[in-house]
Amino acid sequence: MGVDYYKVLGVDRSAKEDDLKKSYRKLAMKWHPDKNPNNKKEAEARFKQISEAYEVLSDPQKRAVYDQYGEEGLKGQVPPPGAGGFSGTEGGPSSFRFNPRSADDIFAEFFGFSSPFGGMGGGTRSGSRFPGGMGGMFRDDLFGSSFSGGEGATMYTQQPRKQAPIENRLPCSLEDLYKGTTKKMKISREIVDANGKSSSVEEILTIDIKPGWKKGTKITFPEKGNEAPNIIAADIVFIIDEKPHDVFTREGNDLVTSQKISLVEALTGYTARLITLDGRSLTIPINSVVHPGYEEVVPKEGMPMPKDPSRKGNLRIKFDIRFPTRLTTEQKTGIKRLLAP
Repeated sequence: MGVDYYKVLGVDRSAKEDDLKKSYRKLAMKWHPDKNPNNKKEAEARFKQISEAYEVLSDPQKRAVYDQYGEEGLKGQVPPPGAGGFSGTEGGPSSFRFNPRSADDIFAEFFGFSSPFGGMGGGTRSGSRFPGGMGGMFRDDLFGSSFSGGEGATMYTQQPRKQAPIENRLPCSLEDLYKGTTKKMKISREIVDANGKSSSVEEILTIDIKPGWKKGTKITFPEKGNEAPNIIAADIVFIIDEKPHDVFTREGNDLVTSQKISLVEALTGYTARLITLDGRSLTIPINSVVHPGYEEVVPKEGMPMPKDPSRKGNLRIKFDIRFPTRLTTEQKTGIKRLLAP
């Protein structure tokens, strides 16, 4: 079984969320390293173990894996199918790993700050909201009332903590980015009502893609992530990505395409025919001698410019010249006669 997280928190296996919170609050305060300057090494180890136990048992999916497989399941020695909070790829049990968060992060999320003890032990911990050693003015009995939510909870209130943004790629075709379009994304999220009860809801997010938007453009929906007590829901961010196109590639505001032509066409003239991203037919006569590296530039047939879609970049046509593999003596003589200076 390895570490007994229930024993670490001093709760039984049927403990509810309130029992876990109450136990974590008491033990985290007792073993916080800033409160144990003379026994810091042991305190840090206990503090980390307490935080890890709380993280596992307070998450229903992690707790289910732990209850069934023990610590080995969390470490990936047995597969936890469908369990959340695990990272990895398909391919067997070894691809799943439980990555405990920092004990300080869990403490800060729970209490709203990283250290209530400030200068105890000669200096403040990183992230302390009480610089200059203010922690030394407190007694143990004050901690219990200040952070338990009881009548004494008047000195400090728990500050909500904003979750990190949730980013998602949004693949778009060049046609979408040329003309603009609307995409609707269905999401499922947890919300919390006024009584603290959590429920799952589905929402439709509407994304209006403007003509000329580029790869990397971000569209943010504020606080549309999962809600939880004392947590500010994460922003959901969609990041525009560009699908490969069969004909065109994009370079800034320009569209670039390539056409194969024969050596005769390169020397005597060629007509390029293209269908634009908005469905128009273009006929472009090429009257210049086409040499390797030559580009025909067609103004204002590129991508719309994001800040002013009425303006467009250029269409640039590159050429792949097919040279003959061999020439007869007669052909060589004729070419020399025609091209002689």
